[in-house]
Amino acid sequence: MPAIDLARLRKQANRLADFFFLPDEFMKHLREILDFYVNYTLRTKENVAPGSNLKTYRTPLAVISHIENELQTVAEANPHFALELADVLWDEGALETRLLAAFLLGRIPPQEERLLPRLTAWTQQIRDPAVRSALLSTSLTRMRKETPTQFLTLVREYLHPERSRTWSNGIQALLPMVADTSYTNLPPILDLVEPIIEEAPSTLQNDLADLIVALYRASPNETTFMLKHILTTTQNPMMVVTLRRISTSFPPTLQKELRELIRPQPLTVPRYVEEEPADFVEESPTPKVVALKKRTSRKKKIETIPASAEAKTTAKKRGKGGKDAE
Repeated sequence: MPAIDLARLRKQANRLADFFFLPDEFMKHLREILDFYVNYTLRTKENVAPGSNLKTYRTPLAVISHIENELQTVAEANPHFALELADVLWDEGALETRLLAAFLLGRIPPQEERLLPRLTAWTQQIRDPAVRSALLSTSLTRMRKETPTQFLTLVREYLHPERSRTWSNGIQALLPMVADTSYTNLPPILDLVEPIIEEAPSTLQNDLADLIVALYRASPNETTFMLKHILTTTQNPMMVVTLRRISTSFPPTLQKELRELIRPQPLTVPRYVEEEPADFVEESPTPKVVALKKRTSRKKKIETIPASAEAKTTAKKRGKGGKDAE
């Protein structure tokens, strides 16, 4: 790759902007610039971006940034042509061209009815993390600033309880708004993300870490209160595990605030206590009582029989005596 001559690059990018209204010519001159600044030291298999399925020109991001700067003014002044050029750039299918397409979407007014359908379709198609991040941040620049209510409505759709597959998109879209120091209405965002933090699967732990750190930087007190409330009321044990895993990325003061609530709890295993053998003296009363009762009944029986016999004999004698007396 030749050393980047900023004056020359600015001139090339300026000339490229002249073809803004001619998509085919624009693509021809764009390919020439991207090829001119190829970084041959980046060895990639079949010119595919690392961690991506997109082909790449291996052009430094500084070149893309200069092109974006030259296109910004003309794109904002001509949103209709910006959308058409974005479609052509996206269809090219390269990492660099799709980054430029995402940039152009961010220059289109949020009132443009074709903006959200493009954004929805493209976020569903893409797997590359850099392009996905650009779509959820750069492409929503004007909507965040000019129509925040519309933006939060879009994020609410991403964070719908029944669409856990899009939760990551909603979190990534919120990060620039949370980081924007001019945006001070944080409670609606906290209301949106609280149920997501509580129910998010472990696959979202990196997104959650980014979100919590951004929220804490924006408002430490509100963020700490929200997390403590979740930890003390949640019925989801995995939520505590997830927060414990990502807590190492939290600011030290937040780690200290949550330490006791996310500390692993000892398992309570019931112990088996072997019963001591009963004392012989304690076992014997029952059979002894029975035995005594049996003896007593026999004694009564033995004593009762002679008494009865004696009574009968006496009665007979008296009877005989009575007859003799007569």
